[in-house]
Amino acid sequence: MSQDVQQPAVTSPSKAGRSSKSAETLEDYTLRFAPRSYRKWSTGVVATSALGGIAYLADFAIGANIGISYGTVNALWGIAVFAVVIFLSGFPLAYYAARYNLDLDLITRGSGFGYYGSVVTNVIFATFTFIFFALEGSIMAQGLELGLGIPLWIGYAVSTVIIFPLVIYGMSVLSKLQLWTTPLWLVLMVLPFVYLLISHPESVSTFFAYQGEEGAGTPSLGSVMLAAGVCLSLIAQIAEQIDYLRFMPPKTPENSRRWWTATVLAGPGWVIFGAAKQVVGLFLAVYLLANVTGASGFANEPVRQFLEIYTNIMPAWLALTLAVILVVISQIKINVTNAYSGSLAWTNSYTRVTKHYPGRLVFLGVNLAIALILMEANMFDFLNTILGFYANCGMAWVVVVASDIAINKYLLGISPKEPEFRRGMLYAVNPVGFGSMVLAAGVSILAFFGVLGDTLASYSPLVAIGLALVLPPILAVATKGKYYLRRPDDGIDVPMHDEHGNPSGETLPCQVCAQDFERPDMTASGTGEGYVCSLCLSTDRSGDHVLPAS
Repeated sequence: MSQDVQQPAVTSPSKAGRSSKSAETLEDYTLRFAPRSYRKWSTGVVATSALGGIAYLADFAIGANIGISYGTVNALWGIAVFAVVIFLSGFPLAYYAARYNLDLDLITRGSGFGYYGSVVTNVIFATFTFIFFALEGSIMAQGLELGLGIPLWIGYAVSTVIIFPLVIYGMSVLSKLQLWTTPLWLVLMVLPFVYLLISHPESVSTFFAYQGEEGAGTPSLGSVMLAAGVCLSLIAQIAEQIDYLRFMPPKTPENSRRWWTATVLAGPGWVIFGAAKQVVGLFLAVYLLANVTGASGFANEPVRQFLEIYTNIMPAWLALTLAVILVVISQIKINVTNAYSGSLAWTNSYTRVTKHYPGRLVFLGVNLAIALILMEANMFDFLNTILGFYANCGMAWVVVVASDIAINKYLLGISPKEPEFRRGMLYAVNPVGFGSMVLAAGVSILAFFGVLGDTLASYSPLVAIGLALVLPPILAVATKGKYYLRRPDDGIDVPMHDEHGNPSGETLPCQVCAQDFERPDMTASGTGEGYVCSLCLSTDRSGDHVLPAS
């Protein structure tokens, strides 16, 4: 697909016909499902690329922060709650992404939100990407200041600008970057933890006995949920995993085991690695607090954690070098994903609302600019509050979509089982998902800020999860599933899926842009003549080609 094809209100077939493989790669299928013709990677490459995106050091900072605030035992239980919720809610989303080659925005549209209803979730996801870009950029800037003496404000700018050229070409470059850097990253990250376990076994008992900065680490459900709430701000990470998983090859009897392994590990399975990093981050922080003078001022900074341990193993110059290398590699590995996914989210939202496609690179710049502003505002000092608040919105969105897939699609059969994302097939807003998310997020945010009482404030994550789980089936039954589809079929006789249930690779011509697109991207034209692709429908101001409601 050419870059020209993706311009607003594609009205010139002659111009649209000038396709180019380089432009196709540049845009990386921003607004639609990933076609079979583009998905050339193996299950292993896709999974490794997706897991490479969780190389961030923010988990170390999060684990350290919640442990310092609530004590080791409460923090560990909070991490356990986080892991269970993330895995259960992420599984149906990851399956749909890998099976039907859709990003989470397209899945959300047909899972209770409607064509325009999912715009708000794109904004939630975009917010996630620039918050965590800023967090990782702050950690890199700390490393550059420590290792090279670069002032923080300049380090923030460097950590932002370095990402832009790496993200331009999307999956084709990101997959190589993640594969090449993962082995070195793993060695550097695991080394300090293994060293402490072998050389300082007493650090384990110190770790479990730690009561937190205020010495109030007595086990309590309230503290556990507060800790879990901070961790659960990472719930939207599944959307970034999905931005890779959508490029999975078709599932066949021959690759079924590899396909499932890759989907589970790189989808909801990311939380296994994330939880482990949070525990290690807390472990290193407790060791520093117990053994290094003045560590209270930097025990939650990953670069200082690694530097202090490396210094015990090797010469100071080498320790500093490796600590900086680890921070830079980790920041680049995750922030290329944050920047890439954020640019997709902003572009989808903007194009759907304005019917104008400015190009993904415009919003890549927007996302990076917002992240830089957050870094310069020193958001690292307010980490728990920012993440705790954001978690309510992220949990409401992800759990609502998971509830619609697992309950409304599979248990109740009210929601269409096969995902739908095309404009002509969907209502503008579906109250089932959209209403459930607004209610769940709204009530949990009120609880978070103590409006519903001090006691309930600690349990805002449970409020968000509980409401997001039960409201979709309630509203689906109340509306009798009326707002899922505008019409029962798309008017095309060609099968949507192949013999194995994968999206069909058969192509059909679009009468608007004169390009061939794979079957899942097409609907019959509202004019009664030929077919029209979902991309043209999403940027067609007149709406003449949109299928009317049946």
